[in-house]
Amino acid sequence: MTDTSTAPLTGKVAVVTGSGQGLGLAYAQELARQGAAVVINDVNQETADRAVASIAEAGGQAVAVVAPVGTTEAATALVEGAVTAFGRLDILVTNAGVLRDKSLLKMTDEDFDVVVQVHLRGTFTCVREAYRHFKDNKVAGRIITIGSPTGQYGTFGQTNYAAAKAGIVGMVRTWALEMERAGVTANAVIPVAATAMTETIPFFRSAVEADRRGEPMPDFFRKELGFGNADDVAGLIAYLASDDAAGINGQVLGAGGDRLQVFSHPRPVVTEYRDGGWTFEALRAEFPRIIEGHLQPVGETLPPLPEELQPESATEKA
Repeated sequence: MTDTSTAPLTGKVAVVTGSGQGLGLAYAQELARQGAAVVINDVNQETADRAVASIAEAGGQAVAVVAPVGTTEAATALVEGAVTAFGRLDILVTNAGVLRDKSLLKMTDEDFDVVVQVHLRGTFTCVREAYRHFKDNKVAGRIITIGSPTGQYGTFGQTNYAAAKAGIVGMVRTWALEMERAGVTANAVIPVAATAMTETIPFFRSAVEADRRGEPMPDFFRKELGFGNADDVAGLIAYLASDDAAGINGQVLGAGGDRLQVFSHPRPVVTEYRDGGWTFEALRAEFPRIIEGHLQPVGETLPPLPEELQPESATEKA
């Protein structure tokens, strides 16, 4: 644990939603290492208690608020939990999430609603309550939301998740404008790391297995794919929470493995004008020329997996 008397987040208090395990726990532990007191949030009391204990054992301060993120009541409980335990709130990291992956025709209303409720509505309600606290108490707070490559590129079978994660980025751009005068910043982080979801994907198997053995992941994953473990993302979360990042607002930043990215905001790639506007007939005549060379890719294209990192087939294993 960093000496909290000189750590950059000393005196700050953070709420990290969905921080009982995985990426959220790594974020909470790094914030604590940098001196912040942390409110752990999870839906399971035992999981939350273990996370709190891990921070306390390392010399940090943490308490747990057990609540399913999404409702205004849960958001209020998180802010009140921080104020009751530590007297203030300075940082909010909205990490809580669930998955209900299915292709469009198989996805039910419930599958869609539960993912949007936790990711999108949960981010909205938690940020609204945190910002209310920041503004009322003149705190130059930090809002750090968690996006996903799926929200940037799209992924097969994740209509609900893509909608929620793309929506979070859209809200961040709006909040950056609304919160600027209050000295509050809002940014989105796009993490790429070994999680329960990526563990099931054969493409990442050799990286995940190396990490489990306590060995470095192959450079192909850490460098070309920007794929690492949760700790590789946590440093960016703590940096955005610090005073050093006061001038960073409304940005979408990617982190994973050895890679750091700054995502562009959507901008037109080609613009054409036509007197009288674009009729069907005009589009039929001109659009093939206009769109040629400008069709935008859909989905994320991964480079070929080197032969030595290919997962063994069932036949080879037998």
